[in-house]
Amino acid sequence: LKQHIVCIVLNNKSYGMIAWKAHQMGMDDFGLDYGNPDFAKYAESYGAIGHNVTSADEFVTIFRKCIAEPGVHVIDLPISYETSDQALHVELPQEVEKLQETVGKMIAEYDAGLAAMEADFTNER
Repeated sequence: LKQHIVCIVLNNKSYGMIAWKAHQMGMDDFGLDYGNPDFAKYAESYGAIGHNVTSADEFVTIFRKCIAEPGVHVIDLPISYETSDQALHVELPQEVEKLQETVGKMIAEYDAGLAAMEADFTNER
């Protein structure tokens, strides 16, 4: 397919968001813990490029690599909803906005390059 896709799996090895919301409402959770597969290996079994993250610094490096290298990338990112509220509701949206701006610039540069190539081709005729 020659697609360039980066998928981030927020992996808490359970239905953590549901449990987190239940705890916020003073409810107990039941049956929400389970074992996940190794999403990076699972992605590789389908021909994608899998990445396992072990630290926040490593995530930045892996994410930049995924953006730079064409292909289908799956990043298995371990999280904990209890400690990630600020990251999920404030920091992540800010980073997504920055990423959208960066990707927008990359697309504009690509489009400008295509337009220049088209102009050169037209002028050669």
